[in-house]
Amino acid sequence: MKVLHIDSNHPLLIEQFSELGFENHEDYKSTKEEIERKIHQYDGLVIRSRFPIDEGFLDKATNLKFIGRVGAGLENIATKCAREKGVFLANAPEGNRNAVAEHALGMLLSLMNNMNKAHREVRKGKWDREGNRGVELDGKTVGIIGYGNTGKAFAKKLQGFDVEIICYDIIGGVGDENARQVGILELQQKSDVISLHIPQTELSIGMVNIAFIEAFQKPFWLLNTARGKCVVTEDLVEGLKSGKVLGAGLDVLEYEKKSFDFGDFFLNKPQPFKYLRKAKNVLLTPHVAGWTVESKQKLAQTIVDKIKAEFC
Repeated sequence: MKVLHIDSNHPLLIEQFSELGFENHEDYKSTKEEIERKIHQYDGLVIRSRFPIDEGFLDKATNLKFIGRVGAGLENIATKCAREKGVFLANAPEGNRNAVAEHALGMLLSLMNNMNKAHREVRKGKWDREGNRGVELDGKTVGIIGYGNTGKAFAKKLQGFDVEIICYDIIGGVGDENARQVGILELQQKSDVISLHIPQTELSIGMVNIAFIEAFQKPFWLLNTARGKCVVTEDLVEGLKSGKVLGAGLDVLEYEKKSFDFGDFFLNKPQPFKYLRKAKNVLLTPHVAGWTVESKQKLAQTIVDKIKAEFC
């Protein structure tokens, strides 16, 4: 097996592939077009998010047997085309589920206790205790949308709190001892907190819009450690302004590119993002929920294990 690595990852991936007898080639700088000209030479491809693997790319990858995506999702790969060509796809949601769950919980507690706002104020010499009175998580209902790897990990993290945990998923029968599966109406009737743990698909893009927000019976906190395009930012801002959304913890943003960066985004900031930057009840992080020291190793190991199980 000749394997081309086009994104750098934990060294164990190349080390263990070598132990399996794979021939590893690394190319972290060539353009997509340059990679396309030689991809026919390779049996395997290992990526993170440098560029999309579209149908045109796959047409040129005539010998490709597998793609390993060192990350949770496969949205930067033309999955239908790849599978039709018999290409085995390996991603690693198991590798960063714990990291995402910890990040989501940290965001939630920070929002409910005004930690980000209070931190900024104290640094400026403002000592406002009453203005930073928090709200306890105990007694609340946490609704998890998407009950796969990260959704289940988040529910597990919440077990130390006196909360009701419910989950909604398009797949039936995924509830477990940590979360009771419900329909969308019950989710919107009961939830005090909503945490998104869904992949980016045609169904999930723009899912959190003004109609979705207004359907909730109670004001709620929103967490998004999934994909930015699942939330319509303009509608979220309206929800924050109206008080329907009490606060938002966003590790991902609608404006991210497929490579999970902003590029020249800050040269032309949309108005809704300007509001998010200044809002005291909004916490923003740069798509790092699953980006820990430990998850880097776990993600790589997961890919190795899946490729080994399939081909060795």
